[in-house]
Amino acid sequence: MEPTLLILAAGMASRYGSMKQIQGFGPSGETIMDYSIYDAMRSGFKKVVFIIRKDFAADFKEIFEPKLAGKIATDYVYQDLHSFVDGFQVPAERTKPWGTAHAVLCAKDAIGEPFAVINADDFYGRDAFEKAYRFLTTQVSESLHSIIGYELTKTLSENGSVSRGVCQVDAQDNLVSIAERTKIYRDEAGKITYEEGDDKFEVPSDSKVSMNFWCFDPSVFAFIQRIFAEFLAENSHNLKAEFFIPIIGDRFIHEGRGAIKVIPTSAQWFGVTYKEDAPGVQKSLNELISSGQYPSNLWK
Repeated sequence: MEPTLLILAAGMASRYGSMKQIQGFGPSGETIMDYSIYDAMRSGFKKVVFIIRKDFAADFKEIFEPKLAGKIATDYVYQDLHSFVDGFQVPAERTKPWGTAHAVLCAKDAIGEPFAVINADDFYGRDAFEKAYRFLTTQVSESLHSIIGYELTKTLSENGSVSRGVCQVDAQDNLVSIAERTKIYRDEAGKITYEEGDDKFEVPSDSKVSMNFWCFDPSVFAFIQRIFAEFLAENSHNLKAEFFIPIIGDRFIHEGRGAIKVIPTSAQWFGVTYKEDAPGVQKSLNELISSGQYPSNLWK
């Protein structure tokens, strides 16, 4: 059974300030997602599922349907605050989405095969998709998932702090723990630092980090649904609490359900956390095109 690519494209883009998921960065108007889908297709993926919001579904489909028709199977699911809450009363004041792990859960009825999860606004590189496809077709099981691990130094933004899941890895390349750090940046002394409250901590430059590129067996959906119910019970009055994928990874490991392999990639990540990142993304794409790694028009 061929694996599926699941793309998280329902985010509100609060820091970026616009709907960056559908913004064109390539020379022929390609979005960052286009490059991910292109890399996934040439690595062997045969289906892509988009997680989006209903309020921009029409615009989204208008962009992607014409270019992908006949090239790869597509499906759409919607992330909604009332999805999979199982009778939980969502606070009327809650507007923030439940988070990336809830977004994955929303695809439960659309995916029955091994699958990879990525963000819509991150450029991951061909190497990552080839390694993900290989894992999903040869190793994945109910007790073995994986994450593509990026070098921290290749995932920073020059325009502000970023959020990263910092991985602790054992000698067998298995994930020991993953900690979500929400304010990581290079300080004036050149050290990579994260802030927690009023305190600052240094992060080793050779750390492996999660860019939300995960590889799962479909059995993970039932596990996510159980943990989400617990999350709702514990955070019913916290309007800003988010249910992140790293929460699932951490619980999977510490409940002894199996292992999560950290598959290293040396690929250079880039993305658009801030508007100021956009020119750098365009420059990086142009350099990749000039070196022959991508055509100037992906879908021509």
